[in-house]
Amino acid sequence: MRGQQERTGPLFSYVSTEDRIAASHPLRQVRRLADHALDRLNPTFCRLYPEGGRPSIPPEQLLLALLLQAIYGIRSERMLIEQLDYNLLFRWFVGLNPDDPVWHPTTFTKNRDRLLNEDLMARFLELLLASPEVKPLLSSEHFSVDGTLLRAWASHSSLERLDGVDDGDGPAPPSGGHGFGGAPAKGRKRARDDFRGLLLSNQTHRSGSDADARLFRKSSGTGAFLSYLGHCLMENRHGLVVASEVTRANGHGERTAALRMAKALPGTHQKTLAADKGYDTRDFVAGVRFAGVTPHVAQNSGPRRRSAIDGRTVRHAGYGQSINARKRIEQVFGWIKQAAGLRQLKARGRSRVGAVFRLHVAAYNLIRLANLLSPGRALA
Repeated sequence: MRGQQERTGPLFSYVSTEDRIAASHPLRQVRRLADHALDRLNPTFCRLYPEGGRPSIPPEQLLLALLLQAIYGIRSERMLIEQLDYNLLFRWFVGLNPDDPVWHPTTFTKNRDRLLNEDLMARFLELLLASPEVKPLLSSEHFSVDGTLLRAWASHSSLERLDGVDDGDGPAPPSGGHGFGGAPAKGRKRARDDFRGLLLSNQTHRSGSDADARLFRKSSGTGAFLSYLGHCLMENRHGLVVASEVTRANGHGERTAALRMAKALPGTHQKTLAADKGYDTRDFVAGVRFAGVTPHVAQNSGPRRRSAIDGRTVRHAGYGQSINARKRIEQVFGWIKQAAGLRQLKARGRSRVGAVFRLHVAAYNLIRLANLLSPGRALA
């Protein structure tokens, strides 16, 4: 028979959030791993907060809420707080009871700024990978490195000349109000934020909104935008990121950061480092070898170019395996930009951007680990 719809529900509910979340839900694995790392971060949290004053939002709950925002690609803190108000799954993950009041968005962002610290996020990633059940999944011998372009939270309209001269005092743009390519109107001045016909470069202009952002383009077929460079070092066994950082966007940033992360790899045993053709330069290959790491860099051999990788490296079967495994690092950047919504940053300053990037890298590792430790399950 047809069931009858009841408009009024029960006044009280006695089912806890722990019972409402399915035992097989992948977020259970994510929270368990995150809680293990957060417990070991307690001494660091104690140093960040003073002894007296009003109690603030617990840093563990703040960090769990930021992980939720990255995992589900929530585009703003206000929307995150709204979800925490009525989403029982989110409340359970953060550690809020159904009757607990949620924080005001401005209170959340004010307290969040204390945790957006590069060293803290790097420590969180380190403790996450140091877990006894995660360590066996990591490779200590074979790694891959790559970089990606991160659009800064600043536009061309924020560019200002370093010499203090106003671009509006210059000549009018080529169109001059008479169509593209026409003669400029006599006596007409250039409108503010009108850069047509001007040569913009990092040597002459700097963003007034984000002084650390730099004009950069990834390839010759794209335009130049104010950007940063994000770098990741991945182990090749299961595709987990073991190190990451953010640098200013320039032509040498990727190789410099890759060499720095390669030198920081622990142990004196033999290691390999895979990379794409952009890393096939003599100074980078020599620097990696000097660090005791075998460079498995894709050869960039053209009619007028000679690869720095010789036949002694290419002839080994491990070289081809490293080149094939290296492609998995693109999944990291794809998830961070597309699913987590970090295609364009919402933070300014290299240090703050580095903390946000490392937070998203940790979120990617948590999703990856949840799938690895729970075979056949994927995070929705």
